[in-house]
Amino acid sequence: MENKKKIIIISVAIVIIAIVATLIASLVYLWNGLQESEKQNAEIQELVALEQEEMLNDLQTAQMEYDELKKKILSNDSLLVKLEQEQLRTQQLYEELQNTKATNAAEIKRLKKELKTLRGVLESYMVQIDSLYRENTELKNENTKLIAGKQRAEKERNDLVREKEALSEKVDLASQLDATGIRMTMLRSNGKETTTIKRAKQISVSCTISKNITATTGDKRVFVRIIKPDGEPLTKGYSNTFKYENRDISYSMKKNFEFTGEEQTLTFYWDIEETLQQGRYQVFIFVDGNMIGEGFADFE
Repeated sequence: MENKKKIIIISVAIVIIAIVATLIASLVYLWNGLQESEKQNAEIQELVALEQEEMLNDLQTAQMEYDELKKKILSNDSLLVKLEQEQLRTQQLYEELQNTKATNAAEIKRLKKELKTLRGVLESYMVQIDSLYRENTELKNENTKLIAGKQRAEKERNDLVREKEALSEKVDLASQLDATGIRMTMLRSNGKETTTIKRAKQISVSCTISKNITATTGDKRVFVRIIKPDGEPLTKGYSNTFKYENRDISYSMKKNFEFTGEEQTLTFYWDIEETLQQGRYQVFIFVDGNMIGEGFADFE
């Protein structure tokens, strides 16, 4: 009987030990599984955090790319408004992502999808604006070439005008008569020369019109203007004037002559009817509105 009790007790003890061992094994398994799950969750959270950081960096890059795109278009371009709107959306997404916890994988997944959409929009604008920028650059280069060509043509035209004007001036100068050998003397009543004013009855002015085959031939009028030592012109009347450099000036003597292109000598006489002062007298010869010669003489 006692042996039977011992066997029963031993059997119960074995069962209890087996149950305890099974429970311990189960607890160990559950503990190990929990540890592995926590490890996996930590790795997932780390990956999500890294992905979140990458998305934030991508959004910052997108902001800078929008700034660069805006520099390539005109300030009044309607495209600028669209770019600013998309840039604002990018900024809002950045702030939203920055405020989202890394543990919220679902929200980060949603934001990642939206970021992909924004990136696609940005890339389409980049293609569009780069194309417009190239076209504008080509137009500017073409416009620069046109302006440069116009400036060259304008310069050539101005050079031709100046050359023509210079040639015209040379022709005018070449066709202008020239008076040489200008001589002014005092004459007595007998026609002899004197240097004493008191004895003089006439003032004689003579000059030689040089040969000139380029000048216009035909009838011409020559004016002689004598200036006294006091600076006043010697004239018979203040109505005796002619045009010179767009103003009327007094003349002392005038004469008509026929110019044939050959050299010829002209002589003019002034009858002294007034009291003349001693000093230097100047004489100027004018033909065709040009002063063609000048001289002077000192009289006592």
